[in-house]
Amino acid sequence: MTADRATRTASDAWHLDRTFEGPTGTVRWAALGPADAPPVVLVHGTPFSSYVWRAVARALAGGHRVYVWDLPGYGSSHMAAGQDVSLAAQGRVFAALLDHWGLTRPAVVAHDFGGCVALRAHLLHGARYERLALVDPVALAPWGSPTYRLLGANSGVFAQLPPDLHRALVRTYVASTSPRGLHPEVLDHLVEPWCTQEGQAAFYRQIEQNDQRFTDEIEGRYGELALPVLVCWGTRDPWIPVARGEELARRIPGAELRLVEGAGHLVQEDAPAELTAELARFLSRGPEA
Repeated sequence: MTADRATRTASDAWHLDRTFEGPTGTVRWAALGPADAPPVVLVHGTPFSSYVWRAVARALAGGHRVYVWDLPGYGSSHMAAGQDVSLAAQGRVFAALLDHWGLTRPAVVAHDFGGCVALRAHLLHGARYERLALVDPVALAPWGSPTYRLLGANSGVFAQLPPDLHRALVRTYVASTSPRGLHPEVLDHLVEPWCTQEGQAAFYRQIEQNDQRFTDEIEGRYGELALPVLVCWGTRDPWIPVARGEELARRIPGAELRLVEGAGHLVQEDAPAELTAELARFLSRGPEA
């Protein structure tokens, strides 16, 4: 291993060292930065984990207390047969986790399905945020690619794929997020949790359980959002077109829209510096009048 490769691998090490016994299983989480700094919570989407936030989290930790966590059924958190990993359940888990942390008005940054999770926790479960940043979120109908719908409708069949075929499917699926191409080691890290025996079943379980009704339930309430909201979007997102971000920003009173040129769905990987700069600017603004 070269010195550069060893340094990069070490710097990408990511470990969630704390646990919370949530209503749908053990949640693994970690906190970075000074304990007395303003809190910000990062929420990942699917089929990812908090690992996608590692660079942003470390950068923001210079001036914030940054909370990261793996949703139940994802990453290093609990995976089990029969587990409820729907977006409805994840919204409830997030509200309970904020209570566990004692956070009454944190800033929240949410990506992909995490956007729906954060919006549901706020609109349906009383979670209060100081401000909310949504990064390429799942928030507006229609959503779910033909591939996503095929996997969800046939989850029992795909869960029985030989491990090598399953790994190839997940690897191709995750790689499709980035028009620039994910670093091979990053792709390996994102794919690996889904390639154990329990992970393979969990991958198809989370797709099977989620559908558009979970955003339909809240989509008509975005006009009620009465807090600063930033919508960030990669202009080359192949999963959710940038026009969806423009529409979302129009529906939320006073929302800012920031486009990240050339980035795909995983803006955190395609353009970490640009995304971090936008988030740092948004989080450092003073309280709204």
